[in-house]
Amino acid sequence: MPSQVCTGATLQCSFGAAPSSFAASGIEVSATAPSGVIGDVTPSNVPPFGVCSSLANPQVAAATSAAQGVLTPQPCQPVLSPWTPGSAEVTIGGTPALDDSSQCTCSWGGVITVSAAGQASVEVT
Repeated sequence: MPSQVCTGATLQCSFGAAPSSFAASGIEVSATAPSGVIGDVTPSNVPPFGVCSSLANPQVAAATSAAQGVLTPQPCQPVLSPWTPGSAEVTIGGTPALDDSSQCTCSWGGVITVSAAGQASVEVT
């Protein structure tokens, strides 16, 4: 069963050099932190992933060309599409909640995935 993604979740981009920490714009629905929705794709929700190595990124392409074809990563500035698929069962303010099986894509070709949802399981004995 997927976990709901909340502020503090760890994200990774397939072309990024470093993980990023998610910041939800949703309301606080758990005891730990605000939960995300599929529209949380702004720079304040998903900070950069260090440097980008995608040649589809114009900055990387220009720097690589200037370095005579040697791949030259440049600062990451993600341009993201909404998360898919989102939760089929849970909504926040009428918008599907973000779960850790969702992913989104960057205009530069990267695929952003959730590596840690930011929630801890609690077991009552």
